[in-house]
Amino acid sequence: MNHIRVDQINHSFQTVSGGDPILALKDVSFEIEQGEFVSLLGPSGCGKTTLLRIMHGLIKPTEGRTLVDGKTVTGPDPRRAMVFQDFGLLPWRTALHNIEMGLEFQGVNKEARRKTAAEMINVVGLEGFEKHYPHQLSGGMKQRVGLARALTMSPESFFMDEPFASLDAQMRELMQEELLRIWSQFKTTVVFVTHGIDEAIYLSDRIIVMSARPGRVKLEIKIPFPRPRHGVRATPEFAHLREELWEILKGEIQYGRMRETVGG
Repeated sequence: MNHIRVDQINHSFQTVSGGDPILALKDVSFEIEQGEFVSLLGPSGCGKTTLLRIMHGLIKPTEGRTLVDGKTVTGPDPRRAMVFQDFGLLPWRTALHNIEMGLEFQGVNKEARRKTAAEMINVVGLEGFEKHYPHQLSGGMKQRVGLARALTMSPESFFMDEPFASLDAQMRELMQEELLRIWSQFKTTVVFVTHGIDEAIYLSDRIIVMSARPGRVKLEIKIPFPRPRHGVRATPEFAHLREELWEILKGEIQYGRMRETVGG
């Protein structure tokens, strides 16, 4: 049985000027299995983040629905963790106190939440930085704090919106490795939004490629490379798949620009 099912999602935004609504997503349907790592890849403005938020329950779609384990998503749920591009850390709280924040909101007692947060510090490799404040942490460390905070809730699914976009190239690759290590340990389902073709190929079991706005499922690609994938980026097969995906995306980008030019 599929874990997540996106069923005929359509979504429109009302314009500020009060004109005709903008259709962001059209007839989007796909399924994700438990424990699968799936990336949403597409040109800017195709509705990837909107779709992710709909799947998580932060946005109600204009039409259609998302089902998790056969039940319609009607709003956020602690079993579905959201990791945003910005780190969302409270500057007046230490790393440890930021990590335990979700448990605190749930009313978990101090001793239990402190124990869980300390365990997650070890999972994400932040030992020794428990008492550091966000301004004392690097971008990669801040993102680790965000991951640890989500992990304290023992989620069944991670919804990740370009979580490494603000990191430099070297740190981004390191965080990709860390994410895969954590994912292999916890076996959670991951839905990952990215603009990075290399990132999508390296991380994913499957890539869902979306068209230019209105976002539709252009195609789904199952990644053929076995795990672990150390060194796979240097192979001709990786380069070939990257080129194939780039040609598809380039066509969608050009089509989207053409539509904007003619006002379609």
